[in-house]
Parts: sequence; structure tokens; C-alpha cells
Amino acid sequence: MSDITPQNKSSNDLADIKRKVQEVLGDAPDLLKLALENMLREQDPNTEGHAGSAGRIGRQSGKISELTAMADLKPGGADRLRRIFKLVNGNFNGAQKVSTLHDMRFVFFENDTKILFATTYDGDWDTYIEDFATKIPDLMDLLFSSVEGWPGITDPGVKDFIAGHQITADGWYVANPNLSVVETRRLQKQNDALQEFLDKIA
Repeated sequence: MSDITPQNKSSNDLADIKRKVQEVLGDAPDLLKLALENMLREQDPNTEGHAGSAGRIGRQSGKISELTAMADLKPGGADRLRRIFKLVNGNFNGAQKVSTLHDMRFVFFENDTKILFATTYDGDWDTYIEDFATKIPDLMDLLFSSVEGWPGITDPGVKDFIAGHQITADGWYVANPNLSVVETRRLQKQNDALQEFLDKIA
């Protein structure tokens, strides 16, 4: 593996990188240390878009935040949810009412006794949970009533319930941290209109 030394890194910068890598990975194999050195030489971990706090819990990168939660399922919960997912063909278009929602996904594990729910969204944690409660309450209760202890999305204790099952990501990458859902949709519409215009004049 070649030792990459970009021209914009001074010898002091490179020595600092080696020192930091030694502090973090002193007991690791040389291949791993070299890989981290090369990565740090090519990028600055302090540039715009690095992960900060999403508020109560979770990380935020630019405008985008993450939520990852794990919980126990009621007996038969995974099977019920799979039937729901199949019935709607995995299509939860109603979730578009929450205009800050980028994506959400569900994963069953430990022999269908537990569920992992992961989502990315714009803004801070409290506002996001409030959007769920006011804009798609039926969908939230449909999806989470199979979780042990689910109080209902309109219950005053639902935020504590969610936060109690959420795990903040230790590592997280966002390709476009400053593009909100609304901005992404607007750019898509502009691009579609441009392509339609170009097709007409071609």
C-alpha cells in the first residue's frame, strides 16, 4: 500500500496525524494504522458536516439527524408487521406528511423477538417526534403497537419511551448534510422540468 502524502499537508500536519493515529490505534496492526493515516491525510474530520447533537438524543450532521432504536416485540409481533409490510407492498407514502422524513427502515433480529427501527430526518429530535404524533399518528401506532410497552404515539410518555430505546450512532456519514427533504424534492422537480424542456428541443 502506498504512503499518500498530499501536497497541502505540511510535515507538521503529517507528524500530528501520526501522533493521533498512535494514540488511537497504538496496539493495532500496522495495516490498520496506515489506513487511518491515509484517510486523515485525505480528509479533515473537522470539516462541515461532521456529527453533532440532534437534541435530546441522536446525532446531527448539517441539517440531517439520525434515530436508531431497538426494542422487544410482543409475541407474534414480527409476523404481524411482515403481513402489514406485504399488504402495503412496503409502501408507506403516508409518511410523506412528515416533510422532514428522509427514510425509515425496520429490521427483525434475535429470532423475531426484537426490532430495530432506523430513520434519518431534518432538524431536531423533539420536533420530529411531535411531527409523528400530529401528522401520522395512525401509521405510528400501526407500526409500533407490536412493540412491548408501546404507550401510543399521543401518550405524554411516548418521548421518554422512544428515547429510552434509542441508541446514538457512534459513527455516521451523510453524503449531503445540508440538503433537507424539501430542498431535495425541489431540486428533483427542477431537474425533471429541465430534462422535459431539453427533450422537447432535442
